[in-house]
Amino acid sequence: MQPYGHFIGGREVPAKESFEDLNPYTGDIFSLAARGDADDANAAVEAAREAFPIWSQLPPAEREKVMLNAADLLEENLELLREIIIDESGSTITKARGEVLYSASLMRAAAGESRRLYGETFPNDKPHRLSMVIREPMGVIAAISPFNAPLSLLVKMIAFALAAGNSVVSKPSEETPVVAVEFAKILHQAGVTPGAYNVVTGFGSDLGGALVEHPQVNGIAFTGSTSTGVRIAQSAVKSMKRMQMELGGKNPLIVLKDVDIEKAAEIAAVGAFFHGGQICMSSARIIVEEEIARPFAEALAKKAASLPLGDLRDPKTAYGPVINQRSLDKIQAHVDSARAEGAEILSGGEVHHGLVFKPTVIWEPPRTCAAWCEETFGPVTAIVSAKDFDEAIEIANESDYGLSAGILTNDMQRGLSAARRIHCGAVHIGMHSFQSDAMAPVGGIGMSGFGRSGGHYSVEHFTELKWISMELGETPNPF
Repeated sequence: MQPYGHFIGGREVPAKESFEDLNPYTGDIFSLAARGDADDANAAVEAAREAFPIWSQLPPAEREKVMLNAADLLEENLELLREIIIDESGSTITKARGEVLYSASLMRAAAGESRRLYGETFPNDKPHRLSMVIREPMGVIAAISPFNAPLSLLVKMIAFALAAGNSVVSKPSEETPVVAVEFAKILHQAGVTPGAYNVVTGFGSDLGGALVEHPQVNGIAFTGSTSTGVRIAQSAVKSMKRMQMELGGKNPLIVLKDVDIEKAAEIAAVGAFFHGGQICMSSARIIVEEEIARPFAEALAKKAASLPLGDLRDPKTAYGPVINQRSLDKIQAHVDSARAEGAEILSGGEVHHGLVFKPTVIWEPPRTCAAWCEETFGPVTAIVSAKDFDEAIEIANESDYGLSAGILTNDMQRGLSAARRIHCGAVHIGMHSFQSDAMAPVGGIGMSGFGRSGGHYSVEHFTELKWISMELGETPNPF
């Protein structure tokens, strides 16, 4: 059992106090991680502030080189990082491997953005004046990342900010601290300026306020629950910090009657049950035209019941445990309340073993129950029928969330119409609601947050525009 410290100023800093980082599948202690406090947060911010003028003034080619080096090192350390992700977050080997490789692709995408901090000139009504706009890095960004994709979501949050010349202090989930520290070591090995990327680990109650309220933190990137995001936003707005918030979702998947039912059920199963539904973009609300609704529900329930749940290092295993007992209790409560309110449980509905919950399909729950309205964050999806296409859109838009959606149809006209009419940050035609792309603008509306991450959208969010004007001739005196 290896103890881990923080990573501040280009080196690992021993922990003053530690906590147990548990393996959610076995329940064993995976590591001892540093439990940070306000002093640790302040030290990390100070290191980032000192590194900022050095890192931000490097030629773009130098930052690009560091990012490309880091991408190569991520791939070279694939086995190490994969094993940490499996043991620390309960991921399957397939998901963990994919996460490392996707993180490398994110670093390469960010590397290219270091050269694209474009400005512009614009015409001016005063002929003696030249006006231009330049884009500059903001300063220090505090990045607070979740447990469900502990490497790739962290990398997506910070890679583009670093490429733009910002420095970063990262606070990973207390459920998955080790992979963040290992990634910091990789970035340091890749050549990042010491202090340009720092990691403090521990609990939000000890570190969150110190980072969010720190006067030398210029921006906040947060991915996590809506309730936590609201608290962070309320605190950060007091000092007018720029925020990018990717929060919860209760994402709709619309299934129209022209689809192949079996194929649609297979797609829906991936959207609903990948990583045990612990994905903010998972397909948790499925709305099916009534002509095929029950046959589709039965096909999905059959598919759910067939998913293999076992050894996380077996490539055939569909998914593993939820992250902790608190999460499991919430999942069970949502299923039990739906059943009590008259819904039919077509598959699952109970624990498989340990923290592994059976893949669960709920048929026709009341559209006011928790399983339909609230983010369950587990392997549970609920199905309701809609009399036609228009009613399906209306039901999809009933949620306060607005992160992602999918629509399964062979009618591209109706697919595109749905994409325009569903209120959310992304709609995927011919696929479930869970998609990712390094260059795409990911984010939501309503209670799913604000701001976008990915590609140049991240760069734009965490840079400032500055208007510069230059007098080219004699300026008329107005007095």
